[in-house]
Amino acid sequence: MLSKLLQTANLFHLLFFIDSELAAIKRSAGCPHCNGSLHQANYMRQPRGGPAGLPEEYCLRWSLCCGREGCRRRSMPESCLFMGRRVYWRCVVLIATALVQHRSESQSVGQLSKLLSISRKTIKRWFAYFTEVFGYSSEWLRVRGFLPATVSNDCLPVNFMEYCIMQSQDALSGLVLCCRLLGRGG
Repeated sequence: MLSKLLQTANLFHLLFFIDSELAAIKRSAGCPHCNGSLHQANYMRQPRGGPAGLPEEYCLRWSLCCGREGCRRRSMPESCLFMGRRVYWRCVVLIATALVQHRSESQSVGQLSKLLSISRKTIKRWFAYFTEVFGYSSEWLRVRGFLPATVSNDCLPVNFMEYCIMQSQDALSGLVLCCRLLGRGG
């Protein structure tokens, strides 16, 4: 069910819309360093794992640059589409890791790798990140304070995704909520 969401353009449309709103909010706040006005300095990414035929604008990473002479610092708004510098979309990383955590005894990482067209090595690296690093990351700790104790750090990101889906009543809205909370930090 979750893997089918990665083939729906609607998911990426919603996440792109949220990212554009986050960029507009950050831009209206001005430069965090000197309070100068921020101008767009967006750049294109080449993310992997989404459906074919997504509009090119969805690959846009919003970026802002101070217009004040002497500052000109770059300011990156939060993102629901992208997870740091990773090549894959945030939702792809979350779903692939959750599927590894929730796979049945008869399902191997190799089978999931073929299903998602992602190398086994990459999936294993993501799994290690979520089991060893993510629970202590500032991204997670900002969100953790807003969640009930029933969402444990023992099985991330699947516990968090299940919570978001239960709050939203359907998988698409739950995944968007999950990406939104992680992208905004709360």
